[in-house]
Amino acid sequence: MKKFIASVVSLIVVIALAIDGYFLFFKQKVTGSTSQADSASNTATSSSTTSSSSSSSNASGKYKDGTYTGKATATQWGDVQVQAVIKNGKLTTVNVLEYPNDNGHDKQINAQALPVYKSEAVKAQSSKISLVSGASETYKGFTGSLQNALTKAEV
Repeated sequence: MKKFIASVVSLIVVIALAIDGYFLFFKQKVTGSTSQADSASNTATSSSTTSSSSSSSNASGKYKDGTYTGKATATQWGDVQVQAVIKNGKLTTVNVLEYPNDNGHDKQINAQALPVYKSEAVKAQSSKISLVSGASETYKGFTGSLQNALTKAEV
């Protein structure tokens, strides 16, 4: 009887892992970005939370042009920090300056999730983006740091 119960529990765990893997690797949106999460972006710059921006504001968007660095946001697996580039009043680029990448699992998750988060943020023109399954801690850090940067850029 114990072996039967152990087998059933093992089967349930395998099914749960398969479902999570499906959502993580096969069900995510196609972003057109095949690059890994910016090879230059994994340099830690958490002490650099200042922003540089031009003082001109643009009537065509809701942000002031410039480059704004968000505060590093702590997550369970490490800090996440992003930089928002604003041109013509719109968010044009999100650079990931710091993210958890200490082990293979972190690298694998973030290589999948960060390009999606970056693309979605530019498309949404805000930090209100969808979560990628399996990357919720990175999501919390990414959106927190991005919101901080965008708040600095608001007109």
